[in-house]
Amino acid sequence: MYIKKLCITSLLTLGLLHAQSNIGLNVNNEDLEVGASIDLNALTYYSDSTSYTLDTSYLHTDGDNLATVGVSAESTFQGIEGLALGLGIKSVFADDFIAIPFCAKAKYTLPLNYSIPTTSLTTSLAYAPSVLTFSDGESYTEFRVEADMEIITNVHLFTGYRNIDTEYNTYDQTFNNSFYGGMKLSF
Repeated sequence: MYIKKLCITSLLTLGLLHAQSNIGLNVNNEDLEVGASIDLNALTYYSDSTSYTLDTSYLHTDGDNLATVGVSAESTFQGIEGLALGLGIKSVFADDFIAIPFCAKAKYTLPLNYSIPTTSLTTSLAYAPSVLTFSDGESYTEFRVEADMEIITNVHLFTGYRNIDTEYNTYDQTFNNSFYGGMKLSF
């Protein structure tokens, strides 16, 4: 049984590596978040100007946990060089809280000269009204802004700010409101 699980895990890992994926870790004094993305276009050998991505994350805060799984489509914006826009949907799981928010994302790669590493600014927003929030939840709102620099090929350092609000049937909770820093590896 152990050999079977090891083989399946190895095959999935090799598939993810082949799919031009990335994995990242960000921290601050109180929080730890692990995130991963899989480029579905590379995994399915689909070529188009739109990039489809599967994203997952796990956020551990003081006593609380939040897990997400989502799918998004991203494409360059025709009018502004370096700007990419994305739309998607994800599932959010926390204690006594489930939401399916719609997501929007904008990423702008700064037009710097070649002596400065690739630098980008990203902002994202996710929102689920009460009709898309289940268990004890009433609504879900997430806002992020992030600055990213590729310091070595396929190695990024980033810093950002996130605000996650979970509104329950009986009370509102700011799940997380913090600055963070981290590193992301692409392969």
